[in-house]
Amino acid sequence: MDDEADECKPGLPAYMGTFADLMSLLMCFFVLLLSFAEMDATKFKQIAKSLEKAFGVQRQVPADQIPMGTSPVFDKFSPGKPEPTVLDEVHQQTSQQDPRLATHSAEALKQVQQALQQLIERSAQQLAQALQQELGKGLLQLEQGHKRLVIRIEERGSFPSGSAEVTPAFRDMLRRIGEALSAIPGQVAVEGHTDDVPIRTARFQSNWDLSAARAAAVANALLEQKAVEPQRLRVAGFADTQPLAPNDSAEHRARNRRVEIVIDLAGPAAQFETEALKLLEAGGDLTRLGWRR
Repeated sequence: MDDEADECKPGLPAYMGTFADLMSLLMCFFVLLLSFAEMDATKFKQIAKSLEKAFGVQRQVPADQIPMGTSPVFDKFSPGKPEPTVLDEVHQQTSQQDPRLATHSAEALKQVQQALQQLIERSAQQLAQALQQELGKGLLQLEQGHKRLVIRIEERGSFPSGSAEVTPAFRDMLRRIGEALSAIPGQVAVEGHTDDVPIRTARFQSNWDLSAARAAAVANALLEQKAVEPQRLRVAGFADTQPLAPNDSAEHRARNRRVEIVIDLAGPAAQFETEALKLLEAGGDLTRLGWRR
């Protein structure tokens, strides 16, 4: 028997080619899996943060930076940009509600809005009735907006040209306006407006002075009657910054020269809505509910 072993052939074994092909196929398979996978960056950051806390990693220190001492107070309470939290499931606690209650709530809200609109219209009618003489002559206009009323007084029914002196006829008109305002709640803004023609006199250096002086004169006349509380009044002059029409003709410029008394009903309206809903819940009648002073 020959004790000598067989001589090994040079090169790799034959099965290594098949093994290499198998490894290449496995690598391609995992590359395809990775390419088709969707990575949630936010969730990945949350996992990384939780791992840092689990292993006691407080912060990352670059290799070329000398570690500095930290204070637990600053670590806990230093302001920083909060990380968004994404929840896979949204949990909402709900209670069984009778659909009739939801319908009743919507209907109640509709009734309250209708009652509020009717109350604002009644207030506008009261103003129109008190000022019907001036409205008929075209000396002023009455405008109803969203939770507000505007009394627009033209210059020819109020002040002489370039003046802020209240005429006797205008004072009589303001007396009737004050009596009507005493029955309507809300903040009252007196706003003066002019055209774009510059003015420069010994008293008025510009249209700003003229518009503010006219608004203040109207406010003082209302305060003299003690029909409007000082806390309700606000005075503003806008010069020619809020024209009603382009200042391209004498008629349009005359329209822009005006004083507006704006009655803001937003606060009283909110109070009315709250009380009206309570009244409906108690089975009351909204027609008996009015403004609260």
